[in-house]
Amino acid sequence: MSKSKTGIILKTANEIEIIREAGRMLKECLQLVREATAERVRTKDLDQLAYDYIVSKGGRPAFKGYRGFPATLCVSVNEEVVHGIPNNRRLKSGDIVSVDCGFVWQGLIADSATTIAVGSIEPNIEKLLKVTEESLYLGIGQARAGNYVQDISRAVQEHVESHGFSIVRDLVGHGVGKELHEEPQVPNYVSKDRGAKLETGMVIAIEPMVNTGTYEVHQKRDGWTIVTKDKGYSAHYEHTVAITNNGPMILTNGE
Repeated sequence: MSKSKTGIILKTANEIEIIREAGRMLKECLQLVREATAERVRTKDLDQLAYDYIVSKGGRPAFKGYRGFPATLCVSVNEEVVHGIPNNRRLKSGDIVSVDCGFVWQGLIADSATTIAVGSIEPNIEKLLKVTEESLYLGIGQARAGNYVQDISRAVQEHVESHGFSIVRDLVGHGVGKELHEEPQVPNYVSKDRGAKLETGMVIAIEPMVNTGTYEVHQKRDGWTIVTKDKGYSAHYEHTVAITNNGPMILTNGE
């Protein structure tokens, strides 16, 4: 592990492989959560499932206790964008559930998120999920040494907005590995700052958060849950990605 000229923590090939191992188990964890997500299931039951799985593998939940967060998963339903706290809420048909999780393995962290439909959802919400996931992979395609963070941001934003949706601006992707949140920040929208130049050894979490209506959000009284200002639905997809000499390597897709 070393630092780039900009102070960003670079990972060795061995460290990247450890994060990839964490990512494989995290993929399995999120798949278990996906399979368990159904009508009448409580969000806290999904959280317990994830906790039990991670501990059974000898890992540690990256979110639990982070800045006081009380759970293993962030579970955000419908207009909740991110950081939803699992509770007694029972899911119903038509809901969409964004599930975000971090897995600590041998002192290194993988971070990933997906959005799950419960039962039958409206066509526009189906489109929201599809476009958000597509934008993630378009962003990953720009995660190449020599590019800038802004190249990722532009790919995500252009795809999302071309389909009539909006990109959340108050929350961004980030470096990850040694800590849950490292430099550089990875916005999903283009700003005046082109951001860090991407280098081999960087590991970043790319995570589009996409809304049906306005991009504006606010925080609920619980101090964690972020919701859309207009109560429109929001989707969230995320992968941890390494910048390598051979292009982007997704570390949380189970490969």
